[in-house]
Amino acid sequence: MCTAGPLLSDFCVGRDERPFVPALIERSLTQTIDGTWVIWAHKVARRAPAGQFGSLATGQLYPTDAAAICLHRPHRAPQPDCSCGFHAVSDARDVPVVGATFRRSSVFRRLEVVLSGRILAFEWSGEGVLFRAERQTVVRESDVPAFDSPRATQPPDDPEGRLARRVDDEPRGAGPLRLRLPTSGSSVVVMGDDAGYCLLTADV
Repeated sequence: MCTAGPLLSDFCVGRDERPFVPALIERSLTQTIDGTWVIWAHKVARRAPAGQFGSLATGQLYPTDAAAICLHRPHRAPQPDCSCGFHAVSDARDVPVVGATFRRSSVFRRLEVVLSGRILAFEWSGEGVLFRAERQTVVRESDVPAFDSPRATQPPDDPEGRLARRVDDEPRGAGPLRLRLPTSGSSVVVMGDDAGYCLLTADV
């Protein structure tokens, strides 16, 4: 079983009603353009053909929008006493840590995802949160920094050494205007510990 730290919250998103969650989870909570509440999170996956992504732990492929069913037991994913569901973390800086476990494989993608359905939230890496979710929608993908780089897990510095100037206006494309969940039915995939987070804990 993969629990990371203590279970912080067990809640549902993907509807108009705002969930009541601890402050640590509030930072990952956002709304789509139509007012649906979702969790914004980060993870790493293997590259796969035809617009799909590969699970790090099992090799299972999943599309951009998918709902999980348990790989191990006949129950709805996720469950507190199992490792099933889509795994992601609240802080993008925690993502390369997972990739370092799979150093022998050279093809990875860094993903920004929105999670919906049932969500289990656990303490992770100090001030972070590990989410396990029923549904996952990939919003953005990018390259993963080199895992052997000492700066891979740190945010980049300003190249000119100057502090950034705060802009009062909302940046173009920020907020829920750029986010809408697919309306068609999600593909259902069998999923255990897809991002490999359970391999990094002592509770596997």
